[in-house]
Amino acid sequence: MKKNLLFTVLFIVYITNSFAQEKNKNLVLDVKGNCGMCKARIEKACQKMKGVKFASWDIASKKLSLVLDEAKCSPLEVKKIIASVGHDTDETKANLDTYEKLPACCKYRDPNSINMDHSGKH
Repeated sequence: MKKNLLFTVLFIVYITNSFAQEKNKNLVLDVKGNCGMCKARIEKACQKMKGVKFASWDIASKKLSLVLDEAKCSPLEVKKIIASVGHDTDETKANLDTYEKLPACCKYRDPNSINMDHSGKH
């Protein structure tokens, strides 16, 4: 009886530690955008999600660094939120209406947008 109880307690401790180690996952996602306004929009959308602990989008590399609790949200859910504010990822695309509402300098699908003023002072 004592062996069974000890085994059960040890098993519970092992399982708890295994899940705790996976709680916060670091991810890097490709997210389309151009400027500081894109950065603010992308990061704000991510940070509103339950389970996202950290979000930082780099303008030059177009990479979004995330720390998230996958028990509360998935990478695909984050990508869907990003698309809902107008930005494409590898798995999700912003719908055309949302994309068209972005400021001209944020329209990353337009090759001429790279030559625009990206200061955010429009």
